[in-house]
Amino acid sequence: MEECDEKKQVKKIKDDVLKIALPVLVELFLGTLFGMIDMMMLGRIKNPQIAAASIAAVGITNQPLFIGLSLVQALNVGGTAMVARYVGSKKYDRIETVIKHVVLLNLVLLVIPLFIFGMVFTEKIMAFLGAEQDAIQVGHNYFKVVMIGFIFQAFNLSISAVLRGIGDTKTPMKINLKANMVNVIGNALLIYGLLGFPKLGVTGAGISTCLSQIIASIFLGRYILKTDSVVKVNLKNPFKYDKNIIYNLIKIGVPASLEQIAFRVGVLLFVKMVASLGTVAFATHQICLNILGLSFTPGQAFGIAASSLVGKSLGANELYEAENYIKQSRKIGSIISTTMAVLFFFFGAQIVSLYTQDPEIIKSASTILKVIAFVQPFQSSQLIIAGGLRGAGDTVWTLVATFVGVLILRVLFAYLFVNVLGMGLIGAWIAMFVDQFARWIVIYIRFGTGKWKYISIR
Repeated sequence: MEECDEKKQVKKIKDDVLKIALPVLVELFLGTLFGMIDMMMLGRIKNPQIAAASIAAVGITNQPLFIGLSLVQALNVGGTAMVARYVGSKKYDRIETVIKHVVLLNLVLLVIPLFIFGMVFTEKIMAFLGAEQDAIQVGHNYFKVVMIGFIFQAFNLSISAVLRGIGDTKTPMKINLKANMVNVIGNALLIYGLLGFPKLGVTGAGISTCLSQIIASIFLGRYILKTDSVVKVNLKNPFKYDKNIIYNLIKIGVPASLEQIAFRVGVLLFVKMVASLGTVAFATHQICLNILGLSFTPGQAFGIAASSLVGKSLGANELYEAENYIKQSRKIGSIISTTMAVLFFFFGAQIVSLYTQDPEIIKSASTILKVIAFVQPFQSSQLIIAGGLRGAGDTVWTLVATFVGVLILRVLFAYLFVNVLGMGLIGAWIAMFVDQFARWIVIYIRFGTGKWKYISIR
């Protein structure tokens, strides 16, 4: 009888994980796939030099953009954790206040200042990050357009984070898939000038991306204003400052923000070293990052599921259930990641050839994909467990893991392998493997202590 009950419990946990994770997996997978298609379109521009410069420009631009989005997401971590706890403890009346605090704080503290800074210092930022003159010339307009889209993307991420906090992953999936489809079609029209549209190259890709973010904002905005779910905003209700929500956002969000700052500073230093290898090497690196982004999706999806389910379980004081949600999420995510690792290892050249016909890039990138294959098990595990820890409000140890792995080990080993030993691009990617392995160790040890179960949220 007890064995039967245990099997039912395991099945319930597995079903709960899949219910939340699968829509996120589909959304992230197809979103990343659409991004890969964008990169392939740029790589297929007829002039090889412009194609390489366009890919490099996108890679350079993504770095400061990702800094902004990462800081937004850090605040959103607090929003997801709070909403999940409030759902678990049935405090539904507090959710609207959380939404308003998260959106307004992101807008005032992060989005507007970063937007102004990016628009004013576009070319200086690109040059600082190591972009050569050809990439700056091709990509400076792309940078400006994407920064406009950043405003809407930040709003979209905040609303999606709150929806995922209640376990609603289907709504963001449906909306983002529509927006991404618009982006891909817009790219084809504006990069190549099809059907009478102007031929704008990489700038056209930026315009299409910006428009898709605006469309997603419209759909998400309409949803939270008209929905009957617990995630609903009534604009007639005045905004009221809530010190408990601010306390929670500071307690959870500050370590998460510091984590993202450490991550992005480490990545920026890493990117400068890679960019010093030249435009072709950086274009190769960007293609590999683009493919790596696809491999992130299982870890991210099941990490989001773990975050939501752990938060709800802890809100309902179900500590054993919270731990099992993380274990089951990691198990399923790891199976998917291992399958992807096999594909990267054995079919790397074929995958890279979808982006470019340059034999030098194909040879170099396919070797790097073998390194990426070995990264997969550690990357997936640490992403999923870290997601569960964030759902519990335990963002201090994810900060420690990132600080040690990215800001210290990745940068040091990249300097050693690239600048001292002269190993080139492959050396940079081996340094990335060292980083992922170190982060996995720190996160796994913290999970094993069980102390994350006892973090309180007001």
